[in-house]
Amino acid sequence: MRAPSVTDMRRILQAAGLDLRASLLQFSRLPLPAGPPPPPGWAARGAWAWPLAGAAVGAAGAAALALAGGLALPALPGAILAVAAMALASGALHEDGLADFADGIGGGRDRDSRLRIMRDSRLGSYGALALLLMTLWRVAVLAALPSAGAIAGVIVVAASARWSAAILAALLPPANPDGQSATAGRPSLRALGIGLLLCLGLAGLLLPAAAIVLPPLAALGAAATVALIARGRIGGQNGDALGAATQLAEAAGLAALLALAAA
Repeated sequence: MRAPSVTDMRRILQAAGLDLRASLLQFSRLPLPAGPPPPPGWAARGAWAWPLAGAAVGAAGAAALALAGGLALPALPGAILAVAAMALASGALHEDGLADFADGIGGGRDRDSRLRIMRDSRLGSYGALALLLMTLWRVAVLAALPSAGAIAGVIVVAASARWSAAILAALLPPANPDGQSATAGRPSLRALGIGLLLCLGLAGLLLPAAAIVLPPLAALGAAATVALIARGRIGGQNGDALGAATQLAEAAGLAALLALAAA
């Protein structure tokens, strides 16, 4: 096997840059230079970069926590600022998905009605309750974490949570053949493997050794949980299910870090 040439490396780096840009466009509202839209099927190739987009969103929360600490704010206001900063950085994409998923699963009588409810932009009682409880949980756990652990943990957990969405997208076929998830494509095992390595690498850099595997394990559990619900209730995954998996993975990942800190 010949060694990669300079042209090969340039092509690989260019493709990686396009994947990362597509992931940031999909999962964040961070300002990016103008460029072409993501190509059809980009997720099948570029899901490896979803954790990096998640880390960028998590960095917004970490910056808010650091700012709150610099201003000597109590832990609870700092946690509220962090959750708000992450919602702004992501355009509340995953919160919206969680609410729609809860409305559809809770309010629909059959598969078609559940999917129809998820496509409805109005917020129902199940969605409002899920969104309220999830936000309160994330704020409460972040406030209870030690300051340094919260700042590092929120980045790793946000990255692993987007890996959870990639797992779900790979596990289940699209529930809507003409939906956005069908257009995006299904991530490959290679993309999932690279994404996992990125999550573990971030954890290794930012977290204690005992905590390295906790966020990815929480993400795997969240993906499996949502996959079981989505497969049985809507026959596959969609964007709302991916958002629900992301939110659940964040909640579980933060709780795992808190349990370790309290042990």
